[in-house]
Amino acid sequence: MKWRVVLEQDPETGDWAVWCPELPGCTSAVETEEEALVRIQEAIELYLQPDEIQLPQGAVMREVTIG
Repeated sequence: MKWRVVLEQDPETGDWAVWCPELPGCTSAVETEEEALVRIQEAIELYLQPDEIQLPQGAVMREVTIG
C-alpha cells in the first residue's frame, strides 16, 4: 500500500519534519531526508497496527480487505 508523505526542512536547523496527511498525528522529525523517510515508514506501520480489543460476550470479530 502506498501513502503520501510530506517532507519539510527547517531552514534554521536543517532538520527534516515528515508527516502523512491521511493519518492524523503520524509524524516524525530527524536530521536527514533519508532518515525521515525511514522513520515515517515505521510510524505508518505502527499507526496501522490494530489495537487489542476486548470483545463483549457473543461479539464476533472479522477482518476485511480494502483495495
